Amino acid sequence: MKIVVLDGETLNPGDLSWQSLTGLGEFACFPRTAGADIVARAQGAEIILTNKTPLNAKTLAQLPALKYIGVLATGTNVVDIAAAKARGIVVTNVPAYAPDAVAQMVFAHILHHTQAVAAHHQAVVDGQWVNCQDFCFTLMPLQSLKGKTLGLIGYGDIGQQVGTLALAFGMKVLVNTRSVIKDLPQGSTWVPRDTVLSKSDIISLHCPLTPETEQFINQQALALMKPNALLINTARGGLIDEAALAAALSQNRLFAGVDVLSTEPPSADNPLLHAPNISISPHNAWATKEARQSLLNIAVANVHGYLQGEVINCVNK
Repeated sequence: MKIVVLDGETLNPGDLSWQSLTGLGEFACFPRTAGADIVARAQGAEIILTNKTPLNAKTLAQLPALKYIGVLATGTNVVDIAAAKARGIVVTNVPAYAPDAVAQMVFAHILHHTQAVAAHHQAVVDGQWVNCQDFCFTLMPLQSLKGKTLGLIGYGDIGQQVGTLALAFGMKVLVNTRSVIKDLPQGSTWVPRDTVLSKSDIISLHCPLTPETEQFINQQALALMKPNALLINTARGGLIDEAALAAALSQNRLFAGVDVLSTEPPSADNPLLHAPNISISPHNAWATKEARQSLLNIAVANVHGYLQGEVINCVNK
């Protein structure tokens, strides 16, 4: 049996082990694979693992030996699911491998804006503390999270983890999902989406990208938000109209912290790259070593389940 990993670099840049897969047959792992090289590298493979390397219908048609695709992520938009199903190819994903890591990044962005550690560090390095007449100084007003309202749009594993952390900080939590949730932790309340937008000091997005949610954070939604509210997005870049957000940031109406953009890597003219009042991390909220190990463990379990005839985490039944 031949197993091919098309783009293993982001999951495992060398600090994890592929050993649990190498003993299953002929194994090849490529750091990344260009579209033109997919068929040649995957030819004869029964099993392909991919993170962001796309497998469309045309490519699948050129891989007659392929029986299984393991997506090394939760989102499966890189695979033509319908085409795979039509060819009898099993497709699995890796759900819920890093809710703690992503929630941690949400609060990294929140604390970046409320505590301004990076700006104060740079000021200290530049000599402002050495030359200060007082024992301390602040470049801008610092903010306590206690008593603030955090709005969550989406309440899956990650949203729930973010809500738990918010409550630990003494925050109030507003939740919006497609269906009303009545059994929420004390301090959390389900409300309509417009209420989340208008009543929250901080809004964190945790919903999937669908035709209904694409760019739902647009000019109208941004206008509902409180002055100086903070928008956090660790979900999908396509949830936000980036030009509208850049305009609001440039007008000093809002702040933002994002781990995702509409295209990745972003184009040089992405308006958020040059906007003020924003912190951007390069889609690495998921990438703690512990989360990557969890992802690999689940991906390997998916493969073993397939080989044993007990497919788990299948997305194209």
